[in-house]
Amino acid sequence: MKNNSKNFGSSDTEQEGNELRKLFLDGIRDLYWAETRLTKSLPTMAQAATSRGLTKAFETHLSETEEHVVRLERVFKLLDETAQGKKCQAMIGLVEEADEIIKSTKDGSLVRDCGLILAAQKVEHYEIASYGTLRTLAEILGYEEVADILQTTLNEEEEADSKLTQLAQSHINVAAAQE
Repeated sequence: MKNNSKNFGSSDTEQEGNELRKLFLDGIRDLYWAETRLTKSLPTMAQAATSRGLTKAFETHLSETEEHVVRLERVFKLLDETAQGKKCQAMIGLVEEADEIIKSTKDGSLVRDCGLILAAQKVEHYEIASYGTLRTLAEILGYEEVADILQTTLNEEEEADSKLTQLAQSHINVAAAQE
């Protein structure tokens, strides 16, 4: 039963929708900042990798990540919002961790590649969780086109994670154990 005791302002449902929209936009801004930051980190990771397959995976994901940024800008436009990032503390920590792995492992070693895969998969899992949740919120808020865009990126993030797992399991992890 609807509460009719309020005489002013929006209904409880509209208010909750506005709060959910704020949370949703905050998440989109966070991802926009994170993806933009990642475009600066992936070249470093690609250069630090030893395995040609891992280097190629990072290079491929860089071009995908650049497209993710473009898609998020499209999301902002669809929502009639300015494309503006919000500093993502999670991505800062994940990138710093990747940098630390590079500094603490031997150049040209597969142990470094193993560490880079570990760091990259942490990034992918963060992105998968974020895109999946935001896609669901977009659906709830009635932003079907936005939800479709987020799903496209989610699919690519899941594929990148799968590729990293394949590289690790096919040879990098075993070879790293023998170094």
